[in-house]
Amino acid sequence: MTSHPRRLRLQPHWRSLRQLRLLSSCLVLLLAAALHAQSGAQSGAQSGSLPDATDSTAAATTDGPLQQSHDFSRPKLIGNDAILRMHAAGLGDDVLVQTITMQPGHYDVNPDDLIELRKQGLSDKVIEAMQQHSAVASGLSTRPVPTAAPKFTAQAAGIDEIGVYYKGKTGEWIPLHTERVVFKQGGAVKSVLTHGLINKDMNGHLDGPKSTLVLPTGVEILIYAPAGTSAEEYQFLRFIEKSTWREFRVETGGVFHSETGSDRNQVDFHPVKIGPQLYTFTVPVDIIKGEYGVLPPGSSNVKGIEGSGKIFTFSIAE
Repeated sequence: MTSHPRRLRLQPHWRSLRQLRLLSSCLVLLLAAALHAQSGAQSGAQSGSLPDATDSTAAATTDGPLQQSHDFSRPKLIGNDAILRMHAAGLGDDVLVQTITMQPGHYDVNPDDLIELRKQGLSDKVIEAMQQHSAVASGLSTRPVPTAAPKFTAQAAGIDEIGVYYKGKTGEWIPLHTERVVFKQGGAVKSVLTHGLINKDMNGHLDGPKSTLVLPTGVEILIYAPAGTSAEEYQFLRFIEKSTWREFRVETGGVFHSETGSDRNQVDFHPVKIGPQLYTFTVPVDIIKGEYGVLPPGSSNVKGIEGSGKIFTFSIAE
């Protein structure tokens, strides 16, 4: 019975120890929470305010897939190939011209490109719009060139005077050989015997059996025509070859009329306009070898017993 009073005295002391330990644990937790909150506030002050959960900007940067960035400061330019594809798809000239006028683009409009565009079937209206819209030579332009921009001219092609040219192996335009042609009237006897019902013939005469310029078949010819004339007024002729000269008929006498032109010696050709006063055509690859010439307009209209002019000549030896 002597041990019971000692137990009663120790029990209150044990409870106080437990309470102190519990209190100290709470104080430690409270202190840690306070320190954590203070550290978070300092970090937020240094990096700026944290985004709210309802902030659309924050949601855009954290939610959903990443969006691809597009650079609209340099729009894609359309060019010759795009216009040709649109033409091949059957789009009309008005649509093509509107596209060229309204869309950023860069078009190659040097002489060879113009020839190729015309061969692909583009109209003069579309080609002219491409010329007006073409970028300036000194730099790339993403905006349409004003309509007052200079058009393609003979000087731009390196051609400095009216005449007929052929394309060399390196792509440059070279003048055709020029010869003097003498026009003579023939058939005076038959004209007198028929009392003028049969008119005299007009023949062109060139000295020498051959031209000094030899060209291959398939060569491109360029005509720089005088203002007010067109390439259709020129004549592409095949000469009659003699031992020491060449000749061609430019006016054939008839019983009741005379046929101006050279049906007897004329070669069919189809010039294509590529610019102001500029036309091109290609010598057929299957043309007969021989002596040829391009006669400017007006040369065969010389009347009288004898007159002279000039003609552009070349030989096909293949």
